[in-house]
Amino acid sequence: MITDRGRRTRQEAWQRAVLLTDDGVPIEAAYEPFGPLAAPPAEPPAGPSPSAPAVGVSGPAIVVAHGFTGALERPALRRAAAALGGHAAVVTFSFRGHGRSGGRSTVGDREVLDLAAAVRWARRLGHRRVATVGFSMGGSVVLRHAALYGAGTEAGAGAGALEAKGGAREREGAHTDAAVAVSAPARWYYRGTAPMRRVHWAITRPAGRLVSRYGLRTRIDARGWDPEPLPPVAAAPLIAPTPLLIVHGDRDPYFPLDHPRSLAEAADPSSTELWIEPGFGHAENAADAELLDRIAAWATSRV
Repeated sequence: MITDRGRRTRQEAWQRAVLLTDDGVPIEAAYEPFGPLAAPPAEPPAGPSPSAPAVGVSGPAIVVAHGFTGALERPALRRAAAALGGHAAVVTFSFRGHGRSGGRSTVGDREVLDLAAAVRWARRLGHRRVATVGFSMGGSVVLRHAALYGAGTEAGAGAGALEAKGGAREREGAHTDAAVAVSAPARWYYRGTAPMRRVHWAITRPAGRLVSRYGLRTRIDARGWDPEPLPPVAAAPLIAPTPLLIVHGDRDPYFPLDHPRSLAEAADPSSTELWIEPGFGHAENAADAELLDRIAAWATSRV
């Protein structure tokens, strides 16, 4: 209900929706407004709700892109969303092939379309300024999305699923005003660590995809990339003038420090920051409240 002061209850502050991507994949998403009475319930409300502009909506929104095998309702993502929500409204969603979203995971390729749909939704809800924050695979998607949906991006730039569809209509309302990539890879096919060798086994082998589907609740597209999508390190220089923050831990077990450093070197120094975090591991599972608070403060200050 709406009170006489125009404020809603905690349950009503949430919205749930199923978004449709440009290639027709249904994506589950949730929205948490910013404000002391808009604190989220323990679980997102069941069922979709209308995507009309929220009453009294103002300020920026942060759209959060989870890592591989994550999902909207996973505890690590909910914890991250709660921390980021101390600074702005938050949109969370499940990438294709994850959670209750449709389709199959393409491990960073067509997921750019999922993020674009979530950003559009945030703007439809009334937010004029939107930042994107991505973890691991989601970080690579944030980088490619910021490059390919930038205000000055030419249609068809780069390569991959989005680029094959690319055009002004598809990009309308889907751009980000600031991008944060946490624990993101710089290049594809990296197998230099044991965790990444396990990830490649899960992606490329039939037995691995079976384990991923039933053990990790992640459905992977067996067809592979055709053509190969734009690598994150090639996307980085295309992001400027959009502000970009690259965050990486010096104890990341998946990607060593040459990944964030090469991303920062490729990006425009006038609009890019690099944080190497002592003791930080990998992605949303390892990010503590203090780091998430600093990331949210940086993102909202840039938008």
